[in-house]
Amino acid sequence: MDGVLLPGQALPLPPRRPRPQLGPGAYTRDSVVRASLVGVPSIDGSTLTIPRLRPHPPAPNSLVLGSVTRLSPLQAFSEEFTGVIRSQDVRATEKDRVKIGGCFRGGDVVRGLVISLGDARSYFITTARNDLGVIFATSEAGATLEPVSWQEMRCPKTGKIEKRKCAKPEGL
Repeated sequence: MDGVLLPGQALPLPPRRPRPQLGPGAYTRDSVVRASLVGVPSIDGSTLTIPRLRPHPPAPNSLVLGSVTRLSPLQAFSEEFTGVIRSQDVRATEKDRVKIGGCFRGGDVVRGLVISLGDARSYFITTARNDLGVIFATSEAGATLEPVSWQEMRCPKTGKIEKRKCAKPEGL
């Protein structure tokens, strides 16, 4: 079994029978064995597992994806490798008028660029380019928000507009 799988992807099972026991990192849904972790599947005896891959720390000028886990009036935080988006790093213009709560919410997935290693606890991330910002967000009604401008997303269920610092979709 070769190649890295993402959570939810189907695992290519060998054609032999019986089907292997499922260990950590694998589950069955609708009779299909799927990955629950990012990793390379392996079979040890009769058990199929996906050992967890540990990501490499980002370097300056690396594009990163992160999930917003915490907000303060001046910063948004993400986990795994803790990243901080400071209010002055959200956009290139009108930096002094940025309200973090109007740009990000908890659970948003953000594409950013590492600008420095920051302090001992976190990396500093910027979203001050058109292709950087929120790429996935869920509305208060639980639907996936759709971007309508660089600073607004719409709920397809309710039609309500929510403020975000949106990343320009690729290919536009």
